[in-house]
Amino acid sequence: MTEALVRLELTGGPHSTVGILTLDDPAHRNALSPALSNALAARVQQALEAKAGALVLTAEPPVFCAGGSLDALLTRDVPLSASYAGFTALANAPVPTIAAINAPAIGAGVNLPLACDVILAGPGARFDPRWLDVGIHPGGGHLWRLQQRIGSQGAAALVLCGDVLTGEEAAAVGLAWRCVAEPDLLPLAMAYASRAAGRYRPLVTRTKQSLIASERLTTPDQAMALELEAQEWSMDEPGFAERIRAIQASLAARRPAR
Repeated sequence: MTEALVRLELTGGPHSTVGILTLDDPAHRNALSPALSNALAARVQQALEAKAGALVLTAEPPVFCAGGSLDALLTRDVPLSASYAGFTALANAPVPTIAAINAPAIGAGVNLPLACDVILAGPGARFDPRWLDVGIHPGGGHLWRLQQRIGSQGAAALVLCGDVLTGEEAAAVGLAWRCVAEPDLLPLAMAYASRAAGRYRPLVTRTKQSLIASERLTTPDQAMALELEAQEWSMDEPGFAERIRAIQASLAARRPAR
């Protein structure tokens, strides 16, 4: 089964389920072959069908993902887009996605963390696009996603000039949100994912949609209009008044008696 190339572990309670997706083809350096890409897409769908409220992406070392399969690039038996299914599924997931990068991500392998909402890195992480070294133009929306994180200068330094970022350097320039010690990497990713999964699911989903939609806006007025509509929707959702009253009761309980 191609799904064996990617493991899925579901953890947490029925209303706070997190899906942990682990690339598991270390013998081939977790290369982004069509088979592995399809397996990742299938696992993402499986996790969503199991009502996972957040996804964590990681990989079996020593390489997070070595990029596209060189054999596939030579034979061209399948179209290039066949390797896009995995990170497209991640990018289109309606729930928060956290990448825990514990080893080098190379070439098209960088597309995987770029498809996630939050990138966390360990000291052993490396972000090495390396597309031009192989003689191929970047693909899969790589340049666009990279510029969203670190701007056109950063994208040029990595892709055109062959720069490579460590986990610490990636966090310093905004490609990763944080760089933490290896033993803390997956626990931190799980803490983020668990908190997101435990929140009111429709509100999390709507907020992620607004976050993505905000990238296309050009004025503060557009942003205010987008968020006002979503705010009014959220206040009409079941349980809103009860949550506010619960917060008020908690605050009242903390006040010192007079």
